[in-house]
Amino acid sequence: MTILDDAERLAATGPLCDACLGRPFAERSFGLGNDERGRALRTTLALDSDEPYESPDTEKCWVCEGLCGQFDAYADRAVAALEGIDFSTYQVGTRVPPLVEENGELLRADAGLDVDAGELLKSEFNREVGKRVGQQTGKAVGFERPDVQLLVDLDADEIEVTINSVAVYGRYRKVERDVPQTEWPCSNCGESGTLHGGRTCPECDGTGYRYRTSVEQEVAPPLVTALRGDEGVFHGAGREDVDALMLGDGRPFVLEVKRPHRRDVELATIEDEINKASDAVKVDDLRYATHEMTAHVKEHDASKTYHATVEFGSPVDETALEDALETLQGATVEQRTPHRVDHRRADLVREREVYSVNGDRTDDTHATIDVHGAGGLYIKELISSDDGRTEPSLAGLLETDATVTALDVLAVEGEDEPFEQPAYFRDE
Repeated sequence: MTILDDAERLAATGPLCDACLGRPFAERSFGLGNDERGRALRTTLALDSDEPYESPDTEKCWVCEGLCGQFDAYADRAVAALEGIDFSTYQVGTRVPPLVEENGELLRADAGLDVDAGELLKSEFNREVGKRVGQQTGKAVGFERPDVQLLVDLDADEIEVTINSVAVYGRYRKVERDVPQTEWPCSNCGESGTLHGGRTCPECDGTGYRYRTSVEQEVAPPLVTALRGDEGVFHGAGREDVDALMLGDGRPFVLEVKRPHRRDVELATIEDEINKASDAVKVDDLRYATHEMTAHVKEHDASKTYHATVEFGSPVDETALEDALETLQGATVEQRTPHRVDHRRADLVREREVYSVNGDRTDDTHATIDVHGAGGLYIKELISSDDGRTEPSLAGLLETDATVTALDVLAVEGEDEPFEQPAYFRDE
C-alpha cells in the first residue's frame, strides 16, 4: 500500500476538505499545512487517474462539517476578545464537538488506517488559529504559563479568555504595631460593621475589621488598580505577630494580581505611591516575579532575628541572666502549640533550634534580648515558657515570670531569590 492508496480510500469515504484529507498524514513532510498535504494528494490522484481535478467545498466536508474553513474567522474573534488586555505571550486551546471528533475516528477506520494516524482536529485548530493570532498581534506563543489563554469552543461557538495573574515580588517593613499581615475581618459582626437592629459593632467600631489596616490593605490596592486587576492575593514568607514590628530589610512577599489587564506598569512609581500614602507599612524592591518565585516565597521557611523587650516577675541577677542565655545558646527547643494560637493551629510539639541569643539587663526586672532562631520558633514562648509548653525557656531557667512587652523582627534571612523575572520584564 502506498500513500496514494491511503489517500484514495480516504477520498472515497465522502466529501472531504483538503485539511481533513491531509490530516491523517500530518507527520509527513514537515513544514506543510494539512490543507497543503490534502491539496497535493488530491492533485496527484487526479493526475494519476487522468481525471478532472475538482476543488472541494469545505462546507460540505462530512468530517469537520466546515470548521476547517473558519480558521481566519475564529482568529479574528480571538483577537477581538483580547482587546484592552495587555499581554506578551498567549496560548490557544480548542474544544471540538464530540460528534466531530468521532467523525475523525470514523474517517480513519473506514479507510483502514490507524485511529491515531496523523493528528487530531483539535491540534490543527490550536496551531492554525494560534498562528493567525500571532500574526495579527505580533505576540509570542507561551507553552508553560502564558499571559493569556484562549479557548476556542467550537461546540458553543464561543471564545473564552483566561488572563493569568501577575506576580509582584517585594519586601515590606511594618513600622507600626497592631497591624496584621493580611485582612482580619471582625468575627463579632461577620465583617458587616453592624449588629442586629442596625447597631454599630463595638468590636470593630463599624469598620468590619478587627484592626484598622493590614500590610495587605496598604500594599494590594495600589498594585491591583495600576495593573487593572480584579483582586490581589498576598503571600508572605512567614508572618510576624500583629503587635510586632518588621524592621531591617523587611520580609519577602509576593502579591498575585488576578486577571490583570495591564502588565507594563512601572513598579518604582507604585512603590513610591505606597510609601508616601502609608504610615504603617513601607515596601522596597518591587519587581515582577515568575510563578516559581511565588511558590518559593510561600514555602520559604527563613530563619529570623528578633529583638525583644522583656519584663520579669521578680528581680533577676545579672549572672543568672547570663547563665540562662548561655543555656539557650544553640539549644533545640520543644514547643507545644502556644495557647494564643491553638484555636487555629494543630496542637503539636515542634522542635526548633536557637542559633544564637544574647541580652542585657536594663534594670533588675527588665532586659532586652536578641534571638536568631530557626523558622517557626515562637519567640514570646521561648521567653515566657507558656505555662511550661516551651522547654527550655528563659522564664523556666530563671524560675520567674518573663513577658515580652515589645517585639521587633530585625531580619528575615536565607532568602536567596533564585528565580529570574519573566524575560519580557527584564531590564535590557
